[in-house]
Amino acid sequence: MIPANIKALILDMDGVLWRGDQPIGDLAAIFARIAERGLKVVFATNNSVRTPEQFVERLRGFGVGCESWQVVTSSLAAADLISRRFPPGTPIYAVGETGLKQALRDKGFEVLGVEDAEKAQAVLMGIDRDINFQKLAEAALLVRRGIPFYASNPDKTFPTPRGEIPGAGSWYSIVVTASGIEPIVAGKPGPAMMELALQRLGLSAAEALVVGDRLETDIAAGQSVGCPCALVLSGVSQKDEARAWQPKIDLIAPDLASLVA
Repeated sequence: MIPANIKALILDMDGVLWRGDQPIGDLAAIFARIAERGLKVVFATNNSVRTPEQFVERLRGFGVGCESWQVVTSSLAAADLISRRFPPGTPIYAVGETGLKQALRDKGFEVLGVEDAEKAQAVLMGIDRDINFQKLAEAALLVRRGIPFYASNPDKTFPTPRGEIPGAGSWYSIVVTASGIEPIVAGKPGPAMMELALQRLGLSAAEALVVGDRLETDIAAGQSVGCPCALVLSGVSQKDEARAWQPKIDLIAPDLASLVA
């Protein structure tokens, strides 16, 4: 099913590899098949909570071996975007969890909490499960002052075993309402994550197949940089939605195993 010119896969995780804590298919066998076909792999996720190293451990738990350079998160993409404008050492007010803060530190930025927020030269927001009024208030005050405003991803919800909870998009929307200013968003459906993934693969857009389960994020992001795209029906988007999607999707498969068979 995968065209002969494809040299790599850029894979979403939730809805493609697993649902919650349950793998979608025999992941060890699926990735053995991917290796047999000589395909490189980069994982690209809007999840800003975990570090790449934490994702490597999770993948290992499902029988999938990889290295941290193969994991691109919205936190990494956001830190990369900020680094294009600000030098190392710049103080950044960060509302988020370990993955987001570590991505900023790895780029050499000073990460500020609420007590030092006034020193910030940029604001970055991701999902924060310890969110509170003071964190949001400091972000709104900074953004209203004209401090550049970034967000890891636009996802309005975040999946948990009990259902969907407010995601990064829901929390930063409060700051948008209070300030009237929209953030620069790093995650899908924007191009930043795909550009970073292609850079790490060392390939052109035409040589990498983006695989995801959400039309409005995964597929839109892949198409934004000119990558061919495959929708798997093991997650959110359905076949009738996929067939109606424009621009037309290159491939539609029941799941990742069917795609790489």
